[in-house]
Amino acid sequence: MAKEVTSRQENYSQWYNDLVVKADLAEQSAVRGCMVIKPYGYAIWEKMQGILDGMFKETGVKNAYFPLFIPKSFFSREAEHVAGFAKECAVVTHHRLMNDPKGNGIVVDPEAKLEEELIVRPTSETIIWNTYKTGETSPSCATSGAT
Repeated sequence: MAKEVTSRQENYSQWYNDLVVKADLAEQSAVRGCMVIKPYGYAIWEKMQGILDGMFKETGVKNAYFPLFIPKSFFSREAEHVAGFAKECAVVTHHRLMNDPKGNGIVVDPEAKLEEELIVRPTSETIIWNTYKTGETSPSCATSGAT
């Protein structure tokens, strides 16, 4: 019989993942590297977010959302920082799908190629500083990764 939960001493990361699944907080999704946060897990997140949001706002921090898609040219500015995880990033090259002319579902529309590839990254200092570089808005904000 297989162990239901890996011991913390044996493999801390696996122990944590086992607990999250066993407690029905989240599960692996059909998208590689992504999880579905289930109702109990989401309730915990909402409580944590609410408490932290209140603490941040007490210090004068204002919330902001930034794009999930980062232009490749922006991402290249982070090249040194990116080296460790770049191979894990998804790249968006087209902006439209179309029905397959051969009748096999859908395909990427070859006429819909983006001028610049977009990197899927929930946080990127380059997109944040591009927004605030004019000095018109204070960069003292808590950020979330996607809109």
